[in-house]
Amino acid sequence: MRDDIIIEDTTLRDGEQAPGVAFDQETKSHILDALIGAGVRWVEVGIPAMGGAELEFLKAAVHRQDEATLVVWNRGVRADVEFSLDLGYRAVHIGLPASSLHLDKSVGKGRDWLLTAAEELVEYAKDRGAFVSISAEDIARTELDFLVEYAQTVAAAGADRLRLSDTIGILGPEEYARRVHEVVTHADIDVQCHAHNDFGLGFANTLAGLKAGARYFHVTVNGVGERAGMTDLAQAVVALKRLYGVDLGIDTTRLTSLSGLVAAACRQPTVPWQPIVGANVFAHESGIHVNAMLKDSSTFEPFPPEEVGGERRYVLGKHSGRALIESILTSRSRTYDQDDLAACLTWLRQTAVDRAGAVASDELVAHFDRRRSLAI
Repeated sequence: MRDDIIIEDTTLRDGEQAPGVAFDQETKSHILDALIGAGVRWVEVGIPAMGGAELEFLKAAVHRQDEATLVVWNRGVRADVEFSLDLGYRAVHIGLPASSLHLDKSVGKGRDWLLTAAEELVEYAKDRGAFVSISAEDIARTELDFLVEYAQTVAAAGADRLRLSDTIGILGPEEYARRVHEVVTHADIDVQCHAHNDFGLGFANTLAGLKAGARYFHVTVNGVGERAGMTDLAQAVVALKRLYGVDLGIDTTRLTSLSGLVAAACRQPTVPWQPIVGANVFAHESGIHVNAMLKDSSTFEPFPPEEVGGERRYVLGKHSGRALIESILTSRSRTYDQDDLAACLTWLRQTAVDRAGAVASDELVAHFDRRRSLAI
């Protein structure tokens, strides 16, 4: 991988395009605060042409450009780009399709129009001193030779970055990497990975793209976004740091609280088994696991919960063993023998089955005390 990889969050743009999700101005401000506070230095903040509350937020956010590079998204229309620059934004993204399917069905234009429009829009924005990012949307269904030609065209026009969008997430890592490699080999332009998660390959494709020479990549908090979402911020940050030795400068201790903030804003709870930030990531029930964890937490955790702002939990349930029962009773200053442990374990497993869920520590201790009192 390159040694200058840049993560850019698009929760406030692509993330909010998840069906049924809408952030008001205050919510968007809180999310931007949290992203910048966590060390995210590139944020795609929204779409000025939407107007209304979106525009009011963007007018307020423009004053924060010294804290992070704030990118605004625009259609491939000069009026959009001009409006964004007039607002004072110094970084603009221009969304344009590259596949014949999208050119025909989405904008009703051909390839010659695309090359000319892209060139003119890039040159206009560069003449006004902006950082210019531009899309090649739907690269999965774009012929590779034309994708390279398009990349060369926007590079010659002065674009700073080309976003390679797997718009409906239908590429595998090998094919996504091949497209990135061809572009960076034949065009003098930085590439950004934008990988949707329709087949669960968003981060795999992003990782493949980074290995193939991309410099930038897109993420959202909790992977929220259109349809099945896209690459998740927490997963990308921690995996790159832990597995590939790439530290992006993100304060990982804030990842769990950031996830909770966005989940609440989306009115959708984070699933317990969400990697990195889910409530079950550091929760342990299996008797064999807990027995080992009580001796050395590295036995069944890839990294400590404190690293991502999480919390370790031991859960009493159907699969628990004696080690956890013993630990809880000892912590509550109860004396017991092996018969007590066996009886508590039998009660615990049946109770968990009856309620189809976990049992609280206080319930276990209360059962133990009742059993002891009856034995007296």
